[in-house]
Amino acid sequence: MTGVRYRGRFAPSPTGPLHLGSLVAALASWLDARAHDGAWLVRIEDIDHPRCIPGAAEDILATLAGFGLLPDAPPLWQSTRSAQYSAALDRLRDRGMLYPCGCSRKDITEALTRVRQRHQTLGYPGTCRDGLHGKPVRAWRVRVPEAGQDTVCFDDRWQGRFCQPLADDVGDFVLKRADGLWAYQLAVVVDDGEQGITDIVRGMDLLDSTPRQIHLQHLLGLPQPRYLHVPLILDAHGDKLSKQTGATAIDHREPLVALQKAARHLGLEIAAQDRAAFLEQAVRAWRARHALAA
Repeated sequence: MTGVRYRGRFAPSPTGPLHLGSLVAALASWLDARAHDGAWLVRIEDIDHPRCIPGAAEDILATLAGFGLLPDAPPLWQSTRSAQYSAALDRLRDRGMLYPCGCSRKDITEALTRVRQRHQTLGYPGTCRDGLHGKPVRAWRVRVPEAGQDTVCFDDRWQGRFCQPLADDVGDFVLKRADGLWAYQLAVVVDDGEQGITDIVRGMDLLDSTPRQIHLQHLLGLPQPRYLHVPLILDAHGDKLSKQTGATAIDHREPLVALQKAARHLGLEIAAQDRAAFLEQAVRAWRARHALAA
């Protein structure tokens, strides 16, 4: 990354309005970009059409603008990028890195039950690695290295060293789903590569997705960004605060209050009287804690 100008991004899914948990991720990624005099981009991850809510993306963008978190370029919409994902899939298929899978969820569950009884891998058991066995193609999977050669490690700027054996923990994972939609892992890697993203700041719920993304980056010849995964806000049951668990939308009328709550979760206590002063102080505080080594 030496000599490459910092480029970060915030990539929300438009499944509802911005809530406090997603504001934490947005603020952290914005602060990291501004603290390093870099560019900050917004990407709308709207490839999972059934989960997207009409108007949610526009609402998220308006909320970010109202809170002073302004991107340095127009947003990128994943729904417009099927050709790029298809090209990446073709590259991997031409190199023999992919195979068609005919397994249903029931097939995989039954196979994993048998595998667990033999105390072996807990990831996808590779049922279709040697052929479809008469089943129609449902999805496309990328091969991961064999056990013993499959561990991917990286140094997270907040969480520290993280390692994951892909074969044991994940298995060959899906890049194109049975419903014809693109898998998140492929889309995010292709987009980060094309946008020249150098630093990814996001919630800790995506920490265990990172080794899969690093594996794909290597296969596609893309640079590996730096990562920083911030702690999650949890609900009363200890689950991640999310739209699916009933997280309430941020109050647009009090941006300073919401920003201060998000900053407090990130370990920053910013006593400012207005939004502009808050953002200026927060950038300085973030730089003091999280500045990259020169």
